[in-house]
Amino acid sequence: MANPFTDNNTRVLAIASGKGGVGKSSVTTNLAISLALRGATVAAIDADVWGFSMPRMLGITEPPTVHDPDSERPTMFPPSAHGVSLISMGFFARDDQPVVWRGPMLHKALEQFLTDVEWGTPDFLLVDMPPGTGDVSLSVAQFLPRAEVVVVTTPQLAAQKVAQRAAFMAKKVNLAVVGVVENMSWFRGDDNKAYELFGSGGGQELANELEVPLLGQVPLVPELCEGGDSGRPIVVADPNAEASKIFAEIAEKLAVELAPKRIYRPALRIT
Repeated sequence: MANPFTDNNTRVLAIASGKGGVGKSSVTTNLAISLALRGATVAAIDADVWGFSMPRMLGITEPPTVHDPDSERPTMFPPSAHGVSLISMGFFARDDQPVVWRGPMLHKALEQFLTDVEWGTPDFLLVDMPPGTGDVSLSVAQFLPRAEVVVVTTPQLAAQKVAQRAAFMAKKVNLAVVGVVENMSWFRGDDNKAYELFGSGGGQELANELEVPLLGQVPLVPELCEGGDSGRPIVVADPNAEASKIFAEIAEKLAVELAPKRIYRPALRIT
């Protein structure tokens, strides 16, 4: 089957970090829902095949439905929640089951996520990338050559330097890096004061280095973690929370300010 995302108008956003522990999957989940809340049709691929977590974060417990399961290439219909359709290794492996695969198997799994799933033509496809710059990242570049990369980092210098490698890798395989999201930027105490627990400036410094905008700074709040565990992400559970409003602003920037510009050629006219 053909890759449905090579010739349609779906915008592909690859959410990458270079390292684990920076909240990349949480950013992907809340950003996907924020885009859906704007009225967009949104799909997501949990490409972190070793650390799949998006089914739990979205509160999806049912696996994909399968059409014509006895055929050689049955078609899967992805489950959805909060306006986001999802496919993930988490639907095919137990939470406690390690995925011990080499590169060719990872490549094949991603190919099937793209070609054996009935996606329709969503406005956005978000890909939750695994940490690092290895096989899956290379496969995404091959299968989704028009993907736009959003880099997630935390304020601390160590995380920023590792995220920088992921961005440089994206550029090496001709993927456009369109922005940076800084996660865990501050913790707001009961006194309403923002405490920068992990330092400050890493996200802006990375954005400057990459010559892309800093799309937003997401605070460290317990509700983000709790929402990921309960299947009610913060943008759903508390739309008026500080973090929810920031995710809405990031979605606005990606959907409007960073939307691909239409090119009009006056020589091409319909008569």
